[in-house]
Amino acid sequence: MTYASNKRGPKRVLMYSHDTMGLGHLRRCRAIAHSLVEQQSDLSVLILSGSPIIGSFDFRTRVDFVRIPGVIKLRNGDYTSLNLHLDIEDTLNLRSSIIQHTADAFDPDLFIVDKEPWGLRGEVRPTLEMLKERGTPLVLGLRDVMDEPEKLLPEWERKNAVEALRDVYDDIWVYGLQSVCDPYSGMPMPESVQAKTSYTGYLKRKVPSHVHPIMTTDLEDPFILVTAGGGGDGDGLMDWVLKAYEADTDLPYRALLVLGPFMPAELQNDFMERAAELDRVDVITFDSRIESLMARAAGIVAMGGYNTFCEILSFDKRALIVPRTEPRMEQYIRAARAEELGITAMLVDDGERDPLVMSDALRRLPSQPTPSETMESGLLDGLEEVNRLAQHWLYEHGTDAKVSVLRREA
Repeated sequence: MTYASNKRGPKRVLMYSHDTMGLGHLRRCRAIAHSLVEQQSDLSVLILSGSPIIGSFDFRTRVDFVRIPGVIKLRNGDYTSLNLHLDIEDTLNLRSSIIQHTADAFDPDLFIVDKEPWGLRGEVRPTLEMLKERGTPLVLGLRDVMDEPEKLLPEWERKNAVEALRDVYDDIWVYGLQSVCDPYSGMPMPESVQAKTSYTGYLKRKVPSHVHPIMTTDLEDPFILVTAGGGGDGDGLMDWVLKAYEADTDLPYRALLVLGPFMPAELQNDFMERAAELDRVDVITFDSRIESLMARAAGIVAMGGYNTFCEILSFDKRALIVPRTEPRMEQYIRAARAEELGITAMLVDDGERDPLVMSDALRRLPSQPTPSETMESGLLDGLEEVNRLAQHWLYEHGTDAKVSVLRREA
C-alpha cells in the first residue's frame, strides 16, 4: 500500500455506509457529510456506499461518493449480489478491495463507519487495520436503537463487534440521547467502550435550498405525508392508510403517499390504482428531497426509521408511527419510547388492518401535541455535536497522531 500522508492540505473525511436495501444509512451519512463541509471550508468528504440509488441524490460541493457493488439481504438472512453474476463471496471480496484501495488513495484524516463495526460480513476490517497503522482516527457511528438486546447480543458476539468497539475504534458516536434511547441497553459493555461513547443528540434536518420539482408543487394543502422510507417493507402501512381513506371519505386531511423506490413494482401499481379511485389521495414513488414535503405537511404517518424520526422532530410535525417489528424491533422500540415521552403516537400493525382503527388514529392526529411541546433540551443538537467531535479529531488530534506514526516508520 502507498502512504501519501506527507501531503497535508485540506482535510479529508471518508465515510462508509454498507447499504444493502433501504435509504437509512445513506441519508444519515449524507446529512453528516453536508454538515461537516458547511462548517469547515477546507474539508472534503467521500462516501463509500452500496446504495443502488445514491446517484439520485444531490450532494454539496466537496462531498462525493464511490459506489461499491450492491448486495441484497434475502428473507432467509443470506446475502446475494444485487446486479452482478457473482457469488456473494466474490462480491464481498470485490467490495472489500474497492473500499481498501479507495481509502489508500484518498488517505483520509478521519474515517467514520456507519453502524456495522467491521462492515458488512467483515468487509471493512482490512481498511480499518490499514488506517489504524497509519494513525488515522477511526469513529463508529451508531443510531439510537439497534435492536432488542435478546437478538442484538448474540449477533454482536457472532460478529466480534465488542472487540472492534473496544480495541479498534478511537471514538463512538451515538446519534441520539441516552435519556431517550440507548443502543447499549441490556448489553454488558466494557467500561472502556462506555468511556469513548458520546451521545450527540438527533441529527437535525432542514429543507433543501434549491427549488423543489414541479410535480409536487401543485399539491393541495393541507395534507398528511405517508412515507415508508425505502419502501421495501412498507406495503402494510400503505395498504392500511388506503383502507382508511376508502372507508372514510371525510378524514381531516388529504394524503400524499410516498411509496419508496424499493417497493416491488406490482405493489406500487396496485396502490396507484387504488389511489386513483380516491379524490383525496395522491401517490408518488420517490422524492430525493422529501424534506420539503415534510416541512409542508400538516402531519406525518410513517414507519419510524431513524431518519424519518429526525425529520419529524426537526420540522416539529404531529406524527403517527406504524413501526415494523421484523426482522428487527428497532422501529418499535423507538416508536414506543417516543409515545411514552409524548413526542409521537404509535399504532401497531396487527395484520388485520382494520380501516376504522387507522381512521380513528388519523382523526386524532390534528389534536396531538407537536414534538416541541414535549422535547427535552439538546434533543436536536446532533449535527453540532458531530462537528465538534470531528473537529477534535481533525484539527486537535488527528494530524499529530499521523505525524507520530510517520516518525516511528522513518
